[in-house]
Amino acid sequence: MRTSSGTRPRREKTIVDPGKNAERLGAHVSTQGGCPTAPRRGFAIGATAIQLFTKTPNMWREPEVTPAIADDFRRARDVHPVGFAVSHDSYLINLASPDPALRARSIAAFIGELTRSEALGLDGIVSHPGNFIDDHDAGLERNATAITEALRAAPGSVPVLLETTAGSGTVLGRSFEELAAIRNLVADDVRHRVRFCADTCHLYSAGYDLVTEFETVWDTWDRVIGIDLLTCLHMNDSKTPFASRRDRHALIGEGSLGTEPFRQIMVSPRLAGIPKILETPKGDLDEVTNDLAMLALLRAMGGAN
Repeated sequence: MRTSSGTRPRREKTIVDPGKNAERLGAHVSTQGGCPTAPRRGFAIGATAIQLFTKTPNMWREPEVTPAIADDFRRARDVHPVGFAVSHDSYLINLASPDPALRARSIAAFIGELTRSEALGLDGIVSHPGNFIDDHDAGLERNATAITEALRAAPGSVPVLLETTAGSGTVLGRSFEELAAIRNLVADDVRHRVRFCADTCHLYSAGYDLVTEFETVWDTWDRVIGIDLLTCLHMNDSKTPFASRRDRHALIGEGSLGTEPFRQIMVSPRLAGIPKILETPKGDLDEVTNDLAMLALLRAMGGAN
């Protein structure tokens, strides 16, 4: 069915209920050949959740998602069902930048990311908080103001999922308080579209001890941010030690976190139903072998046959 404007109606966005047990587990997948290839790649590894780039992440070039591309993507999701699909924004975007030219360019690029994600009917767009560079509190304000501007310029229902960071240098988002502050500073009329993604590697590197204080970490998240606002989990081990402030992903069980925090995530009642997405190394062999092994490991941890 098409609307009067000639486009297909948008897929309803998934509202994640942590009390639901429907599995949403998968990985970041390639879009080589175009965004419509992503659901097939997710299906090939048995994913029920995927993350993708809607553009080359280290280039400013802004591609358009035409109605034909959007239709192809939706048909691909029908043929290769994926219960949850999010994008990840460009690595070049810095919404907290004090440089007016970079900030303006970043806002324009972020609007493009939101527009493409809405056209594809995605369930969210994962976004790293910006790098404040000069003044911490001013950076928080700039980040929130830019998010407000972008959400108003790209109306729709796709939420922004602010991601926890390892906290290197002057990057925002290393603490739950910083993330909550950014959301609270976003204007009232669009704040409902700001939610969160927690990355296990980033949490551990930022000083949240998922190894020895697992429940305490999530108690703190619930108190400061709210479990109800946690919409996605990135499942990554860390190549660096606890509180290293470095973002280096490792295969699950081959880094400083080990397997136990991931087992606890897979059996945790309050994290059940929250989509869990791998960003672990693909390896040199191919794009699927490591993901297949990691997904099998996680399912075994969760008690799946």
